[in-house]
Amino acid sequence: MNAASRFPKLFGKGWLAGGYLFLYLPIIALIVYSFNDSPLPTKWGGFTTKWYGSLANDREMISGLWLSLEIAFFTACGSVVLGMLAAFSLVKFGRFRGRTLFSGMVNAPLVMPEVIIGLSLLLMLVSMQRWLGFPERGALTIWLGHLLLGMAYATVVIQARLQDMHPSLEEAASDLGAKPFQVFTLIILPLISQALVSAWLLTFTLSLDDVVLSAFLSGPGSTTMPLVIFSRARLGMSPSINAVATVIIAVVSVGVIAASYWIAHTERKRSREMADAARA
Repeated sequence: MNAASRFPKLFGKGWLAGGYLFLYLPIIALIVYSFNDSPLPTKWGGFTTKWYGSLANDREMISGLWLSLEIAFFTACGSVVLGMLAAFSLVKFGRFRGRTLFSGMVNAPLVMPEVIIGLSLLLMLVSMQRWLGFPERGALTIWLGHLLLGMAYATVVIQARLQDMHPSLEEAASDLGAKPFQVFTLIILPLISQALVSAWLLTFTLSLDDVVLSAFLSGPGSTTMPLVIFSRARLGMSPSINAVATVIIAVVSVGVIAASYWIAHTERKRSREMADAARA
């Protein structure tokens, strides 16, 4: 193989390596500097783990982390449920009156700037509080904003999976005497389980690191972890921020790896079952 024929392959590998470095080198640098003994973020002062130990006494950061995890968990669960209902409406019900408007409203948060969403929600909630006395800005209002955004992403993920499903599977189950609820729980739900997990992880991550919506919808005593980090970063980066970011990266990485393993295992199991059924 001459140099001319090897150039495209080498160029492709180099371009891919450069893309990965561009994406992950900043994360690697953040992890490395979380062990920096110097309080200056750009000067290496030796190896230390004291910044991780100081996190245990950082009440503001721990409180923000737990609030962020709580909001992200309920946002992911609510987004999957609402996204699944919206996806079923768009895929299974065919053409119905107002379908175009409904589809546009579901997808609008995907293309609308978050600052516009946050401002509009803030104005609506302030008006509601003025007239009804409810709700006060806090964890509930943050959750509502995150749920609005997360539902749109969950709908796209689940809708794509439902569109790939062949309707003959449901028709066969119905012909064999299965009721609609049995068709959903025994046929549809297992087939879209991977999409549900993917949508849950995606919306959990989006909620966990959201700053814009949280800044508009938060109130006294409801400061999420990203807001804490953002407020401290404006005064100058600290290795303690790098430490908490490293912990979050580790937790999210473990979750993604576990979910990927489960999805791959489920896919292999389903492929074996389909092959066994075809041979039978």
